[in-house]
Amino acid sequence: MDLGLTGAAAVVVGGSRGMGLATARCLAEEGARVAVVGRSRADLDRAVAELSRHGSPDAAGLRADVRDVDQVDAVFAELGERWGGELNVLVNTVGPNVQGRFDILRDDQWREAVDDGVLSMVRCVRAALPLLRTAEWARIVNFSAHSTQRQSVPLVAYTAAKAMVTSASKNLSLLLAEEEILVNVVSPGTFVTPSLVAWARSVGVASDDPYELVAAIAGHYGHPAQLPRAGRPEEIGPVVAFLASRRNSYMTGANINVDGGSDFV
Repeated sequence: MDLGLTGAAAVVVGGSRGMGLATARCLAEEGARVAVVGRSRADLDRAVAELSRHGSPDAAGLRADVRDVDQVDAVFAELGERWGGELNVLVNTVGPNVQGRFDILRDDQWREAVDDGVLSMVRCVRAALPLLRTAEWARIVNFSAHSTQRQSVPLVAYTAAKAMVTSASKNLSLLLAEEEILVNVVSPGTFVTPSLVAWARSVGVASDDPYELVAAIAGHYGHPAQLPRAGRPEEIGPVVAFLASRRNSYMTGANINVDGGSDFV
């Protein structure tokens, strides 16, 4: 299936590793010109090299802390200059890294979760909108989380932030509908990402095997999905690529679960 992404200008915020990089790679393979935004220069350089091998020879890695509005604005100004003032695809994958039960979390941790998980997306969309509105067609895809539908006690701040992303994205889809800029959400379940592997090591599981990781989670928090394994990052890229593509011409305001069936548990 031709997704109509050949030559499209696409940026993946948080695209230097994990699910963000898998999404950026899929967009590159479909012929898009891809930029990734992240904080680590080393991760960005590795991502650019990989994207160049997978179909985006002019891939760009732009360093920015999306908690800083000035850095966000500067990145999108640079993208506008690079791509002639137009942007077709914006994907936001950044999320907070705040864990703790409701009864022990401090105010500053709640603020951190909202700043990292919600306002980062708001800043990027706001900065990108002039470029998206100039393009012939445009799509926004924001990452939420399956935990908004299946709660976990230690993830209350993370989940609350992701629920805000889902709600704000729905409202944004309404705002932009008349301009035919489509806005959708993906809600990943348990995926093999650097953060999950790091957590597994912290509880004594030195493995990146999808089956062993889910077994570790099940032992601590209960089984997270119908399928007996975690997802691989490359399994979410095609879903996001479709939502971000010209081929997706009539889906907006949707929240798509990519979670191994956790919403059925």
